[in-house]
Amino acid sequence: MSSLRIFLADDHTILREGLKALVNAQADMDVIGEASNGRTALQKARELQPDVVVMDVSMPELNGIQVTERLKRVCKKIKVLVLTAHDESGYLRQLLQVGASGYVVKKAAAEELINAIRVVAAGGVYLDPTLAGKVVCGYVGNRRLKGATQGLELSEREAEVLRLVAWGYTNKEIAAYLTISVKTVETHKANLMEKLDLKSRVEMVRYALHQGWLRES
Repeated sequence: MSSLRIFLADDHTILREGLKALVNAQADMDVIGEASNGRTALQKARELQPDVVVMDVSMPELNGIQVTERLKRVCKKIKVLVLTAHDESGYLRQLLQVGASGYVVKKAAAEELINAIRVVAAGGVYLDPTLAGKVVCGYVGNRRLKGATQGLELSEREAEVLRLVAWGYTNKEIAAYLTISVKTVETHKANLMEKLDLKSRVEMVRYALHQGWLRES
């Protein structure tokens, strides 16, 4: 199995060096590039095509939100995991809006960051549990989500599948958990996405957040 190709973007050299050592210590990961400002991060990430960019929010020249938006516009396959000290809901909503696959706070444990990288690399969405509740209402103003609760209702099983997808489970893991086939999971997912007019896994996460399903109890 080939290693995950990771790119680091952070303007703090000491933090970046620590992240590099942590990532390179994993048997399934390699740091293939790094940048200390947003403009360089955008240029190098486009050239190197990493699997995951671990991105700071506050950087010179272009911030993490601007880099993520521009990068996802031209390199949709690259996953962006934001490593941030910010916990303002405005930042978090914007990150999801522009295509970030997740965020982790800088005070998180090292193993949480490594887990988050693996989750987003596999196509999941990672939401730091200490911050997820802050974006529950982030899409109240979005017409698609406002109308979703007034349209066709989800079945109990469709709602279960949506919740598990939002938490980052794969189709295979959902099938095992619900004791159904992978094909049935795919059918439920297709049906719920059509009912709610959702186009991607990220939009499913946004919907789950809006419903309050991902808040800590």
